[in-house]
Amino acid sequence: METRIIVINRDRSFVKGLKYSLEQDDYQVEAAFSIKEAIEKVKKRDYELVILDILLPDGNGLSLCQTIRKHSHVPIIVLTEKKEDISKILALEYGADDYVTKPFNILELKARIKAILRRVNMITPQIDNQIVKIDDFVINPLGRKLTLNGESINLTGKEFDLFYILISNPGKVFTREELLETVWGYEYFGDLRTVDVHIRRLREKIEKDSGNTQYIHTKWGVGYYFRNKRERATSD
Repeated sequence: METRIIVINRDRSFVKGLKYSLEQDDYQVEAAFSIKEAIEKVKKRDYELVILDILLPDGNGLSLCQTIRKHSHVPIIVLTEKKEDISKILALEYGADDYVTKPFNILELKARIKAILRRVNMITPQIDNQIVKIDDFVINPLGRKLTLNGESINLTGKEFDLFYILISNPGKVFTREELLETVWGYEYFGDLRTVDVHIRRLREKIEKDSGNTQYIHTKWGVGYYFRNKRERATSD
């Protein structure tokens, strides 16, 4: 089965080169050169990955990222300019799974693509019962779905992976480097704030008060961990 990727970029020459390179790895690559064209294509068919540039002729790619994320969990890689740190943070805030700064090495981009697709397509056949209940959460690891006290929580792919790692290891403190390596699946050379942004988004979705966390805690100077009911009762 071919992996379908859509590249959304206004630069036709860039798209042509990227399309050729990715097709050498047997990806099926389509292109869109504007927000309007991209929305039409995304609505008509499913893709396994979106590669999205911020600068588009009819608007900001970040708004398109947000629009796609409202209706789909498809992994999104955003291309940003090297010095635009705010764009990197906003890309993650708007639901992107990763970002790559331009100019970039095509081998780095391919490594990130493979890592993301590996995570999305990962199947754990040793799990007989797909539905797992932990404290107030019901988790479907294979369906990548989460409910909290019966209410469905809409997580991006990376948010789900990050939360699943934490909740599966209650009390264990993970450094940001460990989470990047485990969740993103490759040696990450970017900004460690990527983890901080995803943790903040997770807290906003599952905590009653993200400023006074109940589930996801920070070990200052070290990293993050999940605290279960038994630990909370003991500390209280």
